[in-house]
Amino acid sequence: MAKRRLTKALFEFCDRGSEDEVAMKNNRSALDSIKLMPRILNDVSDRNTEIRLFGKKQSLPLIIGPTGPAGFVWYRGEIALAKAANNAGIPFTLSSTGNTSMETIKSLGGGTQWYQLYVWRDIEAAMVTVERVLDAGFEALLLTVDSPTYNNREFDTRNGIVFPPRITIRGSIDSLLHPRWLIGTLGRYVLADGHMPKFPNVYIPEKYSSTNKNNFLVRNDTLSWDFLKRLREAWPRTLIVKGILHPEDAIRCADCGVDGIIVSNHAGNTNDAAIAPIQVLPTIVSAVSDRLTIIVDSGFRRGSDVLKGLAMGADAVAIGRATLYGVGAAGEAGASRALSILSAEIHRTMGVMGLTNLNSLAPDHIVLPSKLNSSDCM
Repeated sequence: MAKRRLTKALFEFCDRGSEDEVAMKNNRSALDSIKLMPRILNDVSDRNTEIRLFGKKQSLPLIIGPTGPAGFVWYRGEIALAKAANNAGIPFTLSSTGNTSMETIKSLGGGTQWYQLYVWRDIEAAMVTVERVLDAGFEALLLTVDSPTYNNREFDTRNGIVFPPRITIRGSIDSLLHPRWLIGTLGRYVLADGHMPKFPNVYIPEKYSSTNKNNFLVRNDTLSWDFLKRLREAWPRTLIVKGILHPEDAIRCADCGVDGIIVSNHAGNTNDAAIAPIQVLPTIVSAVSDRLTIIVDSGFRRGSDVLKGLAMGADAVAIGRATLYGVGAAGEAGASRALSILSAEIHRTMGVMGLTNLNSLAPDHIVLPSKLNSSDCM
């Protein structure tokens, strides 16, 4: 449904990965290769999908992760996602490149909201944003660290996508071929807000004038562990680092006083040769599960995938594309529908697994690929 409504360029921006999409495909194949080991004759008539995350109870073991295109696929799509998350009883994460002000989203979206921070060229500008996020009342700050340089998404180039977004001939033709999106999304920004979609949450210092603003909107490749320590001092609430794949990096995050990490390869959008997060999750859990809350993402599409992640030691699973497709198809209703599908699948899979609560999930509920052809699979 989202594919029919959105422009080709915008849908592929949401749907595709970097370069040859090896990492994106491996995220799925790695999850598919893990099998569930059910137990029978347990009374599963009363199943509970609740978890506690950072000391707070939520209805499902899910988080809506940051998805930059949300406000492009639907008018004020970030608000739609926040409302859907609130109704489902899970957190929503606002991307740095959201098209609506963080204060408006926090106020109208409700529920538990986190903010994802990209650090652009000017580190001091990022710290100004951190103070604003704190004043706006977001409960957690999520620092993305796995993309210090821009990714190589070749199909975006072929589709004529540029950053920051601007009107191009190719984009205009693509938009005219999709009038529902052109009128219902882009047209509403122009008519209701008086301008094209922009990034109101990115603080750009005055020294970067409109002529060199593009020079500001580049990823900062100077970030180090010292910046993380500085961020920890500046941010008194929950601090999460997204983009961890190596257990030693997870340990260093714990040493810096971070509260949680997201084991992630950015859904296959940055490093096309990166290992799948689910493949390294057990070693990271072994290294820091007693020190950090561990969330995993990248490639999770079904409720059974979520149970696999939890059985391997994650405290929760972050999703991005599933709810992005939903909001792209039908706004808040579409995002809520995506979450209801995942909720039903989690509930149903718990039943056939013989589980009444998610705390009962353990490594013996899964069989890894290395064990499938072995007599030691049980």
